[in-house]
Amino acid sequence: MSPASTGASTVVGAATSVPAADSRLAPGGPGYRRMSFALFLAGVATFALLYSTQALLPLISDGYGVSASDASWTVAAATGGLALFVIPMSALSERFGRRTVMTASLAVAVTVGLLVPFAPSLGVLIVLRGVQGAALAGVPASAQAYLAEEVRPRALVTAIGLFVAGNSVGGMSGRVITGWVAQEWGWRVALGAIGVIAVGCAVAFRLLLPAPRHFKAGSLHPRRLLGTVSDHLADPLLRRLYAIGALFMTVFGGVYTVIGYRLTQEPFSLPQGVVGSIFLIYLVGTVSASTAGRLVGRLGRRGALYLAGGTTATGLLLSLADSLPLVLLGLVLITAGFFAGHAVASSAVSKTASHGRAQASALYQSAYYIGSSAGSTVGALAFHASGWAGTVGVGLLAILGVVTITVLGSVAAHRQILANAH
Repeated sequence: MSPASTGASTVVGAATSVPAADSRLAPGGPGYRRMSFALFLAGVATFALLYSTQALLPLISDGYGVSASDASWTVAAATGGLALFVIPMSALSERFGRRTVMTASLAVAVTVGLLVPFAPSLGVLIVLRGVQGAALAGVPASAQAYLAEEVRPRALVTAIGLFVAGNSVGGMSGRVITGWVAQEWGWRVALGAIGVIAVGCAVAFRLLLPAPRHFKAGSLHPRRLLGTVSDHLADPLLRRLYAIGALFMTVFGGVYTVIGYRLTQEPFSLPQGVVGSIFLIYLVGTVSASTAGRLVGRLGRRGALYLAGGTTATGLLLSLADSLPLVLLGLVLITAGFFAGHAVASSAVSKTASHGRAQASALYQSAYYIGSSAGSTVGALAFHASGWAGTVGVGLLAILGVVTITVLGSVAAHRQILANAH
């Protein structure tokens, strides 16, 4: 085996081989802070752009004279584009490099972001958002692979945590900023502001991110990629986890796409800036996701999923009240349940996949964002037909799906135990 494959360096003429020092990044070492901040900014830009129209849907509806279900396609197109392209982008990053793909992805996405405010019609806006989502797929598809290659194993969890923090901060701040800017200057200016912020983040990302030192380019093997994807889709447990992630995101996407319409109407009639600030509730999700590991330790994976589903369903029912405090409490429970369920399902994917973990995770992300697109669209259609109760009904059906799939998983596991015993 060659030194390159073992990670050891050999001194010519020496009797023994001396292990090479680990040159990967670590906390306190050169480049680590730059790398962490660069990927944090990439996460901020990605999720600020991805959900930039969500808090503005009532204003977009008014601006184009369209229904909530029509306007919701500005969210569904972006998340759908990401869902469709995350696997191809992960393959491109294997060939051309993580930093190259992330840089190109952000460059295209921020360019489109500067064009979005000038969309002359809803159709053009939806097309631009679809292109933007497809471009953004290169960031989550490449970031974790970059970290796995360039960061020492003991520091990897912390480094990934900073990237995920950038995701949540971007998703939350994008909605809050657009809400307050739109209240003063309109939704087009709000989208322009997010575009400018994203440009700044993208430029800083490219200047700060250290050049990769451990990336080894591979060739694109479509058959090998398709074979790995087929293996994962043939695994019953992985299929269940993908479905659970999609169903949880169907609830979350539907609720947060439509909630702006509900809160700007009677009996609440909240101003746009206040509605945008509702997305600060996302911070609850950061806490619940971080406790998911302890939940699994106490209740097991299926027990944690039951608890997450029950919490989400309780929040949905509370949100039916015409009392603002109860609606907010409902949103808190929906958010806490969703993030906990998402954390449990996504972590189980990595543990379940015996090979091709990057593709297994990419499939989960694809299912997750398909759920977001479906929730945004179906939730808005239900709201248009039956009001908030219709959106809640869609969410409860999705949670029933989560519970049913989890029960089927329990039955399958029990049968396997009996089969092994015999």
